[in-house]
Amino acid sequence: MKYIYGKNVFLTGGSSGIGMATAELFADSGYTVYSASRNPKMQRCQYVGGGEIIPISLDVRCMDSVKEVAESVLTQTDIGIVIHCAGVGIAGAGEEYHATAIEDLMDTNFNGVLRVNNCFLPHLRKRGSGLCIIVGSVGGVFPIPFQSHYCASKAALDLYSEALGMELHKYGVHVSLVLPGDTNTGFTTARKYEVNESSPYYSDCVSAVGKMEKDELNGKSPGSVARVILKLVCRKKPPARVTVGFEYKLLMFLKRLLPNRLVLFLLRKVYI
Repeated sequence: MKYIYGKNVFLTGGSSGIGMATAELFADSGYTVYSASRNPKMQRCQYVGGGEIIPISLDVRCMDSVKEVAESVLTQTDIGIVIHCAGVGIAGAGEEYHATAIEDLMDTNFNGVLRVNNCFLPHLRKRGSGLCIIVGSVGGVFPIPFQSHYCASKAALDLYSEALGMELHKYGVHVSLVLPGDTNTGFTTARKYEVNESSPYYSDCVSAVGKMEKDELNGKSPGSVARVILKLVCRKKPPARVTVGFEYKLLMFLKRLLPNRLVLFLLRKVYI
């Protein structure tokens, strides 16, 4: 391994899915991973590869929680890599506004990244070297029916990460956005349906999201995303954006070539 940014990692969303797979892979590759989540499920443990996972209780929706954890971690160790994996999903019609669910979604998926960066990036900037990795989604590039709120939260991360990368460039801190497609994790069963049976969109929503969930359950393993993330930390000049999987890279390429009208038509055919 090339420990270009040091061997200490701060990671959110570490209790399941992509976050847990990433924490385990990094620890097995010699890194010390401070794995943060609302409800840590793991005990502190050493790995054969020489690394370690240190579970931490953290709620990215609460600034006080983030500040307290950041102060504690940064007084103990020199964090060189920050990885954002925390995220939630909801299904519902774009027309309907379920305030609590939508605000929680944005507070976790977007504002949570901002809160963590606000506390950890000053340290990376002062040390003159570091890497911030944000796990977005192909859904932040392709609009998916009845996933409009989730897609919006991930699309926000897309432009945010690129702008942040430009701002941090002169300080030696890199920013990379990772875009997974359908991935088989507990995220699928944890998704909340925010649509009432009385809604005119109910049957279309259940059908469309059902198709997507079937694709997710047959999708790539979270380990495949973790391996892409590990490759990024071995590069002195990591890309600003990387898509996971050949088929999704092909879709991203075709999206640039095809008229947007055709892309939307095909997506309607797939999901509605």
